[in-house]
Amino acid sequence: MRPEFSEKGRREMQMWFLRGFRMGFAGRPRMRRAFALPVLIVTVGLTAMVAASPARADFRVCNATQNLVGVGIGYRAKAGWITEGWWHIEGSSCKTLIEGPLSSRFYYLYAEDAERGGRWDGPINMCVAEKEFKIAGVTDCVARGFQRAGFQEYDTGEQASWMVQLTDEPATGGAPATPAPGTNSQ
Repeated sequence: MRPEFSEKGRREMQMWFLRGFRMGFAGRPRMRRAFALPVLIVTVGLTAMVAASPARADFRVCNATQNLVGVGIGYRAKAGWITEGWWHIEGSSCKTLIEGPLSSRFYYLYAEDAERGGRWDGPINMCVAEKEFKIAGVTDCVARGFQRAGFQEYDTGEQASWMVQLTDEPATGGAPATPAPGTNSQ
């Protein structure tokens, strides 16, 4: 329930509130210290929380083209080689493929332009599938019912995060994705 105040009660509250301010130099209102101290403590606390937030670490792919792109990633896990896909990345947007600090030094990327048919590929053969996939192992792809695709290698230098930017002019024949300016990508 909301409290009801009489006209006299409202005027008293307004006077009490206005007493919290007094005129400073050049006619500007200045808060009393008793009111300013809690505001200062809250502001400093919020600033400290923001500054103490951990940096975001992940493997991201940004699509700098105007077309939809399908992306697959490969990496070495404790149990062996893994390939995963498809992330569908709209034009002029980014997606996180691996969340959290990176656990491998080398990651492998393959991408296809869904509209123009070009691709960003490389010399490292790994397995992919037509639909969403997570495949263990990179050998005997066709014999196991998968397709084989050439992935581009990215040496992250053991960084905690990495970003690759796919640019226009994907081409068959191994045209690598280009790094985004100011990122750790290669």
